[in-house]
Amino acid sequence: MNRFVRALARVELHESAHNQFENAVRRRNLRLYLEEMRAIAPRILLVGEAVSYRGGRLTGIPFVSETVMLNGVDTASGRILGADHGYRKATPGPRLSTEASATMVWETIRTIEPLPLLWNAFPFHPFVAGNPESNRAPSAAELLIGQPFVLSLLRMFPIERVVAIGNHADLLLTRLEIEHVKVRHPSQGGKQKFVEGMARLGGET
Repeated sequence: MNRFVRALARVELHESAHNQFENAVRRRNLRLYLEEMRAIAPRILLVGEAVSYRGGRLTGIPFVSETVMLNGVDTASGRILGADHGYRKATPGPRLSTEASATMVWETIRTIEPLPLLWNAFPFHPFVAGNPESNRAPSAAELLIGQPFVLSLLRMFPIERVVAIGNHADLLLTRLEIEHVKVRHPSQGGKQKFVEGMARLGGET
């Protein structure tokens, strides 16, 4: 886990992408999440597209806003995340971020047992040049940066099924020749199709 997180922190990015793991609190949050997931032994890996500025950029955890991280989530097999589990806010002030995709994903997956592992094809935050409080799709070059981290997770966890959330995750997994299924990303009006896709997936397990 430590080598994995250190490797993320060492990645150098161009001026329109941010490496949130340069921050020690976010590195620790990610380690805590991976350790919690190791205890759960997830069999499904859900791969999103990229980190959002209201979610993983602030917390260090994919599809997790500050609100989700500090409040925690009740799942089918117990509780995960939460300030009482050691997670900490990396930004100043009392205000907590919220992120629509994070909320939708956790509402959908928390009943799946064992809980799926969450990750992103590009595990950093890509933004529109000059506007770090924005999100954009990862480029082909950025997807290449993300490839070794996906492969590392498949070695670290007992994953039996991989799911691409959105087109860019589908592209990365296809390039890696990793067998997977694809569901709609929940952002930009895709919530219902995402939920339906995950329900179909559950019916196949």
